[in-house]
Amino acid sequence: MVLQRFSWPYPAGQASFCGSFTGWREYPMALVGAEFQVVFDLPPGVYQYRFLVDGVWRCDESKPFVRDEYGLISNEVLVENNAQPVVQPEPSSTRGINMDEGTILTTMPPEHSSQNPGMQIAIFRNGVSGMLLHNTVYDVVPLSSKLAVLDAQLPVKQAFKIMHDEGLALVPLWDDHQGTITGMLTASDFVLMLRKLQRNIRALGNEELEMHPISAWKEAKLQFYGSPDGAAIQRRPLIYVKDSDNLVDVALTIIRNEISSVPIFKSMPDSSGMPLLNLATLQGILKFLCLKLQEQAEGYSLLHNQLINIPIGTWAPHTGRTSNRQLRTLRLSSPLNSCLDFLLQDRVSSIPIVDDNGSLRDVYSLSDIMALAKNDVYARIELEQVTVQNALDVQYQVQGRRQCHTCLQTSTLLEVLQELSIPGVRRVVVIDQSTRFVEGIISLRDIFTFFLG
Repeated sequence: MVLQRFSWPYPAGQASFCGSFTGWREYPMALVGAEFQVVFDLPPGVYQYRFLVDGVWRCDESKPFVRDEYGLISNEVLVENNAQPVVQPEPSSTRGINMDEGTILTTMPPEHSSQNPGMQIAIFRNGVSGMLLHNTVYDVVPLSSKLAVLDAQLPVKQAFKIMHDEGLALVPLWDDHQGTITGMLTASDFVLMLRKLQRNIRALGNEELEMHPISAWKEAKLQFYGSPDGAAIQRRPLIYVKDSDNLVDVALTIIRNEISSVPIFKSMPDSSGMPLLNLATLQGILKFLCLKLQEQAEGYSLLHNQLINIPIGTWAPHTGRTSNRQLRTLRLSSPLNSCLDFLLQDRVSSIPIVDDNGSLRDVYSLSDIMALAKNDVYARIELEQVTVQNALDVQYQVQGRRQCHTCLQTSTLLEVLQELSIPGVRRVVVIDQSTRFVEGIISLRDIFTFFLG
């Protein structure tokens, strides 16, 4: 290994450094005397590097430099064992500016991103991964917040009423016998309970819901929604993270298990006897990450790229963009049952709702089903006869009309991240500006799948 010093000897207020050996991740430079310096321990080889000086990308034209196939200029250094790299200025027809300022890299961001998006994505992912790896989930837990926990012996009907009244899409379950959190009650459970209630009213009448505990419902669900051969679904162990886990591991736990949030358990038990610290969500992590990115926004030009140039989200076939998932839309007249089927089968949290012309009207989310818990509406309806329009009307009566969060293909990544960091927003619908036709959808899961590659 060879200690290699890099310096910016020209006038500057601040400077940072990145190179091919750092994954193009920025490192701050220290002011030593009249110049900014940074030292790396490198194996012998040829490396490229650049400087970010007072927010402007530059190279030092007194040092060797190269121009790649995209026209990007970088300084280049040969690191040799027991020898200082030879510095010889190379002739170039591009020279002709004041040497006191170095060479301004006019081909660097924002032009850089459109010429070489692959490099920009790699730089961005490297930076985001570093931020997430060096912070724990404890860093994103609110200092003061209300956390609801339900007793697993609470009657199902009462539990869903509490969830509706408190605006909760899911809630942790406490088992007094085991003295710990043993599971989660979710909006999906409410959907499945409604299905069972509608299909076999004698098996679980509305009156029985007054006394039927959550724990019994959870056991019945495993049997009732078992495999076609009659075998019950196997109970999945509780998924949780520790407060000392880094944010990459927490985000991957949520994504891989296709859940919306995960309980955070304390690493060290305390006198309260409650192991649960809080719930971790992708939105909470994104809000924390946005604050970090805003401090370094100039270093990540990908943030200012338009969605049309970034491989992220789920897209309609007519856009010509590829997606891992099928983008579904439903009309207002569609049966609510069909909407619930798609939500559960596709394991997605929402579906865009369009009018007869195909223009976006709203988004129906799995959590919207909780509106049927108000005044026991679910006990007086038949799901087969309820349309999406009917379900949305109930939602509007409960919570009023709501904003549908949208963006355009020309919106920037930063604009989408800022929208998704708003509390309660879990996805944005990409629409055509003039027709409001649905072109795509970008969810929190899409964002973090892209972030983590």
